[in-house]
Amino acid sequence: MSWRPQYRSSKYRHVFGKPATKENCYDGVPITRSVHDNHLCTVNPRFIAVITECAGGGAFLVLSINHTGKVDPHHPRVSGHRGNVLDIKWNLFNDFCIASCSEDTTVKIWDIPEHGVLKNITVPRKELQGHSRRVGLIEWHPTANNIIFSTGYDYQVMVWKLDVPEQVIKNPLRSISVHSDVVLSMSFNTDGSRLATSCKDKKIRVFDPRTGTLLQETNCKSHKANKVLFLGNLKMLLSTGNSRWNHRQIALWDQEDLSQPSYSEDLDGSSGVLFPFYDPDTHMLYIAGKGDGNIRYYEISPEKPYVHYLTEYRSFLPQKGMGVMPKRGLDVCSCEIFRFYKLVTIKSLIEPLSMIVPRRSESYQEDIYPMTAGNKPSMTADDLIKIKDLDIYLLVVCFGSLMLTKASFIWSKIHSSTTYVSNGQLDSMHCSPPKTENELRQMFYKQQEEIRRLKEQLNQKDVRIKQLELEIKNVRNSQANL
Repeated sequence: MSWRPQYRSSKYRHVFGKPATKENCYDGVPITRSVHDNHLCTVNPRFIAVITECAGGGAFLVLSINHTGKVDPHHPRVSGHRGNVLDIKWNLFNDFCIASCSEDTTVKIWDIPEHGVLKNITVPRKELQGHSRRVGLIEWHPTANNIIFSTGYDYQVMVWKLDVPEQVIKNPLRSISVHSDVVLSMSFNTDGSRLATSCKDKKIRVFDPRTGTLLQETNCKSHKANKVLFLGNLKMLLSTGNSRWNHRQIALWDQEDLSQPSYSEDLDGSSGVLFPFYDPDTHMLYIAGKGDGNIRYYEISPEKPYVHYLTEYRSFLPQKGMGVMPKRGLDVCSCEIFRFYKLVTIKSLIEPLSMIVPRRSESYQEDIYPMTAGNKPSMTADDLIKIKDLDIYLLVVCFGSLMLTKASFIWSKIHSSTTYVSNGQLDSMHCSPPKTENELRQMFYKQQEEIRRLKEQLNQKDVRIKQLELEIKNVRNSQANL
């Protein structure tokens, strides 16, 4: 029987990492020496923020995204915490609002001036006081405005509502008390209807964040989870951690059944924590290890074997933390589909790293830029409390002409009960006829996205048919030789 290699068709097979030149990096940044396993950096299209090393309290640095090169050692900082800052996150719907949490048991919300931080900021807009021990993680709700989640070393996950008149908020909206140890990571699904956590007791739990009800919990001894991540609308979870033999491992789970992983793979025997990053638009998964210089990337499919290894980016510079640019801040003219900001402590350097799809044409590539998450909230905090139907606002990036060099952004409201969140399909049967030009444009882009999705499914089916035909042919040849 003759053996022939079977290749999986993918437009992302040749994605490569392109590090920024020296003049486009951020040099001289006093990156924190904290051993806390967080990203330590957060990015939006206007600013980059990084936790810094300082004496007498905690602080972080906010730089304009264009403020590259050597950073002034006396650059003003945001320094209102009395203890070390452990985590920072930009507001998903406001590029001038950032949250921070600290060892001083508080969470603080800061307003950043439009032209950047020109002097030290010490007074926050809001201060959240509810945790009894240091706060290690914060996460903004992905669809509801003014809702933030925090968790600390008191094993509590607290939900905070920010659109209240008080400057100091002492009572959270809700407190979830089911963890028996420190929560190591939190992740929302696309519409924010599910919250997954990984805990120091090596278990993964899935909650309804509106009620705090525990929906699923792992009890698998073959995988010790450290970080957990929802994979967009695939209804799957990915976790990174360690195997029984203490090898670094990734595992894939069905969000409705956490009894056993659907897929697991040992990577290596290193000891650094693995940080997972997922791009729901390209279905690409990136795995970056703390202290590693390489970044592995894979493509995720809804069918077995689920995880398809592509290649890896290699560098001699080890990363201590990573920031990720939202999709709306990428350079679509160079086919950039993902951008990391590597924190290189040994050189006090922040190095941008672009993941690029090689294309010969310099025109806009519509197939690698589908509708993506925008910066407009789908509901208010009160809507979330009342448990209304969850909506998602998606952003369409398009070009009116192939010669244009600037993208135009068009908002499209997609109702989750009839689109991606329910079954991955756009249902136009329940939509009323468009009455205005704007509604007609929105309907057009919905149909274009549905056509793109159907073409992608058809291509996947064609590849599967060819694989099956080849397998049948090989089986027949082997039977004939017998």
